[in-house]
Amino acid sequence: MEIDNINRYIKESKMIPDIKSYNLKQTPDDQLICDQLAEIIDAGLTGAESKVWHAHPVWFLDGNPIVGYSKQKKGIRLMFWSGADFDEEKLNVRGGKFKDASVFFNSVSEIDPEDLKRWLIKSRKIQWDYKNIVKRKGKLVKL
Repeated sequence: MEIDNINRYIKESKMIPDIKSYNLKQTPDDQLICDQLAEIIDAGLTGAESKVWHAHPVWFLDGNPIVGYSKQKKGIRLMFWSGADFDEEKLNVRGGKFKDASVFFNSVSEIDPEDLKRWLIKSRKIQWDYKNIVKRKGKLVKL
């Protein structure tokens, strides 16, 4: 997406204010990455609840965290809570104890919208129950 189109989206966006505020706090390059991620995630996860959770944007389906992004030293980290089971080569940063998988972006040009759309489709179908992890004393159950 070109910078002018991204900027137009932000102005016309239905992005929730807390996420917009998070994105605006990033460097200009990181802001473009965050804005594009938010746009694609919002479009691909219709019906999801989005909010800033544990200090970064996260999208939930029925209270279960699905996808989020955060600024880290290596770049903007896009994380799927159940992404380790997506069988996607580019989601190669795996969590240790849980079923998450991530990718880092340092430029908006590194984002492949088709990859992200495919991952979002998988995120609806492949979910681990993080919502009830405390009730289950740390044990994850596949939904």
